[in-house]
Amino acid sequence: MAEAADFQGTSASPARRWMRHTGALLAGAPLLAGLMQLPAAAPAQAASADTVSVSLDSLSPTAPTDGDTVTVSGTVTNNGKRMVTGAHVNLRVGPELNTRSAIDAVARHSDDVQNDTGTEVGGKYTQKFAKLAPGVAEHFSISVPVDKLDLGDDGVYAFGVALSGQTSARPWDQMLGIQRTFLPWQPSEAGTRTRTTFLWPLLSTVHMSARTGAGELQTPVFLNDDLADDLEPGGRLSQMVQLGKDLDITWVIDPDLLASVDAMAKGYRIQAPGGTTTAGPRDHQELAKQWLDGLQKAVAGKEVVALPFADPDLASLAHNGTSVTGSLSHLKDATDVAATTVKTVLHVAPNTDYAWPVDGAVDPSIIKVATSAGADRVIARSDSLQESSRLPYTPSAARPIGGGTTAVVSDARLSTAFEGDLTKAGSATLAVQQFLAQSLEVNAQSDKQRSIVVAPQRMPSASQAQAMAAALKTLQAGGWSQPQDLTAAVKAKPDPRATTHVPSMSAYPSSLRRQELPKDAFGQIARTQDKLDNFQVILTDQSRVVTPFGRAINREMSTAWRGRGEEAGTFRDGVEDWLDGLSDEVKLIDKSETKLSGRSATIPVTVQNNLVQPVDHLVLRVTSTMPTRLKIGGKAYYEQPVDVSGGHSQSVKFPTSANANGRVGVIAQLYTEDGQEYGDPVGFDVKVTEVTPTVMLVIAIGVLLLVLAGFRMYTQRKRAAARQAEDGGPDGAGEHTDGGPGNPGTPGDRLPEESGSPSGADDPDQPSDPAPDTAPESADPSGTGERVDR
Repeated sequence: MAEAADFQGTSASPARRWMRHTGALLAGAPLLAGLMQLPAAAPAQAASADTVSVSLDSLSPTAPTDGDTVTVSGTVTNNGKRMVTGAHVNLRVGPELNTRSAIDAVARHSDDVQNDTGTEVGGKYTQKFAKLAPGVAEHFSISVPVDKLDLGDDGVYAFGVALSGQTSARPWDQMLGIQRTFLPWQPSEAGTRTRTTFLWPLLSTVHMSARTGAGELQTPVFLNDDLADDLEPGGRLSQMVQLGKDLDITWVIDPDLLASVDAMAKGYRIQAPGGTTTAGPRDHQELAKQWLDGLQKAVAGKEVVALPFADPDLASLAHNGTSVTGSLSHLKDATDVAATTVKTVLHVAPNTDYAWPVDGAVDPSIIKVATSAGADRVIARSDSLQESSRLPYTPSAARPIGGGTTAVVSDARLSTAFEGDLTKAGSATLAVQQFLAQSLEVNAQSDKQRSIVVAPQRMPSASQAQAMAAALKTLQAGGWSQPQDLTAAVKAKPDPRATTHVPSMSAYPSSLRRQELPKDAFGQIARTQDKLDNFQVILTDQSRVVTPFGRAINREMSTAWRGRGEEAGTFRDGVEDWLDGLSDEVKLIDKSETKLSGRSATIPVTVQNNLVQPVDHLVLRVTSTMPTRLKIGGKAYYEQPVDVSGGHSQSVKFPTSANANGRVGVIAQLYTEDGQEYGDPVGFDVKVTEVTPTVMLVIAIGVLLLVLAGFRMYTQRKRAAARQAEDGGPDGAGEHTDGGPGNPGTPGDRLPEESGSPSGADDPDQPSDPAPDTAPESADPSGTGERVDR
């Protein structure tokens, strides 16, 4: 973008500024070219093996004014192999830098002794070292009144700290190391001050899984306990809140971070190897509560912008996800839940009108996706939405790009000033001074007031946040800038000369494209959503499953997965596997072979529900694979609705009728009410062993014969008793004196051969009477069979 405009504008004195700018155009180029050359005295330059590194650890004040004393401190380290003698540290003031590109050039060569070293500040403002041993670092601190620096008009000056000395190989005084930075000089308030919006991003990586603990409480399960490290005093998120509360900033918050910290504060568990979980420490719960309390106070009265839940990767979605059905609906869900989450946790109403693609890189497809969920303001960056015409100043951020959409173009130089490793004091100091220099130069470009937006990296480290805060404190106290919130920047009148052209897809940076979520990732997300849709229809309390899994699906699309493709895949697999596991808690119990002894019976099929909540809206269908031999409910298949209480099983019975003996396959399958299969089918065999009518007749005849035989024995004994009574029962036994044991007139004493006829020949009821072999066949059908045997 031409916000890098390399023309000096006007400041408090437009005419003087214009004249100085004109002079710079005429004479500055040859002057700079000469300054960039090697000094005339070749011996003054050190050999590459005899260099000394200079670290500028602090510069105070960062933007001095009249009457201030500038204090510079740091370390010098002999990186060579020879002793340095006669060493001394001195300060050097370079020329005024009239363009933003000139500032860039100094920053690129900040430690090169062969470039312009500026003019040494003479007198007593040096620090001497008798010698510098190889590998030894020495601390220095130099203070100098600002009026001794001979600064001229308002503007940005190159400012350096150099070490000079000599070695045994080069026994003359020479510059062995230097560190350049910038000195913003604005002693009085500028006539026109730039309105600066600084976005303060409060985002994090994904911490919560889709899992919840067993039971009614649904205790959330975290992937790890890393979030607690960020919340501890001195941690990244702790620093962001502590530093941000005293700054005029616009908070940009991912609602997923708030939801995660809020869940931690209420009690959580941590995922452990083997699928187990451990309880989160109570002191970490207290950390979460304290952090939320501090954040609530910090955002009070400030503008809060809520990104869609879990900060979805808009570029990945635009380039790889739109061809997968349903992908855009997840962005809409993430946007809808954002405001509710922020209101619930922070008790403030956020602005949800903004979309923020990665690094502010845009193309038409990203703009289309970004605005599809309702956002009509897209935070872009000037190195993406570049100026097509060469403007002599940096235009305001707001750009109407058509369709009612506004691109909020952040300044690339200011937004990237705090990237990189700033854990070392020297790096942080340089970042702060360069940021202030660029900001002052933007204001000096024109006497026309403009609105500039700074959108730093999404997740600043603690050291980066500290550098950002230090720069902002100086900027907000300086005389060339004034703070404003993001909404005010968007409402500022757009510059008619600023570009509104969105670059094509081919212009999208390849380095960013390589980090995107692939198409198959969105395919897996769609598959998981389909499973969730199929599962939720049977639940009586859908929120217990839909809410955690819906948010987990949002997290699968998070921008935080960029550069972490393997971890992103593992997370997606975990969400899908956990959903499969929950779905399998409602299933059919495996069934062994079933035997039917008869033409009809009932078959029980058992449905098990191991969930906490009841399930309904299920249909159990049992299908015969050979309906000509075995019918279920009088047809090929039979269905019955099913509802099962939580933690219980239910047996559903199906009527069957067999037409032939043998084995028939049966399949049981659960369905949702809308006809979608649910879970795996259960197959089993039914073996029909029906008894024929002939066999039943034989059995009946056998039973009849047993009854007749019993009846005959009974009547025979009854007749024998009657004869005994006629021949002299117990009352007349003493009267038969003529008879004796050998009296032939006594029937009981008569020998068999003396009988006139064979024994029992005239009595058809004797046990020896023959019986029919079979009874007459009956044409009646057999009775109903037994209930099924398992």
